[in-house]
Amino acid sequence: MKRLVEIRSYKLKPGATAAFHEAFDKRAVPLLREWQTDVVAFGPSAHESDTYFLIRAYDDLNDLRTRQDAFYGSDAWRRGPREAILSLIENYMNTVLWLSPAAIEDLRQSTQP
Repeated sequence: MKRLVEIRSYKLKPGATAAFHEAFDKRAVPLLREWQTDVVAFGPSAHESDTYFLIRAYDDLNDLRTRQDAFYGSDAWRRGPREAILSLIENYMNTVLWLSPAAIEDLRQSTQP
């Protein structure tokens, strides 16, 4: 059964990639995983400086909305890494598409260091 994959692309403030990655890797991703979010992959873009990506998988659009509303509305996010992360972002864009479990696993494996 296919899953809905969200690809979020962040345009970071100039020179903010290292600080963003540190905060994202050490604080945001563990928190997302505590909230049972399937974080498929994340990291700095290989083609453009000051850009970053996050790939997450969901059952469907309702699952995406429900999980993100709960997470981004939580005290854990708002009182946690929110300000440190948002202060480094100029803007972001989301794209969603349906992928097979095998394609998701391939994404997961291909972005591992």
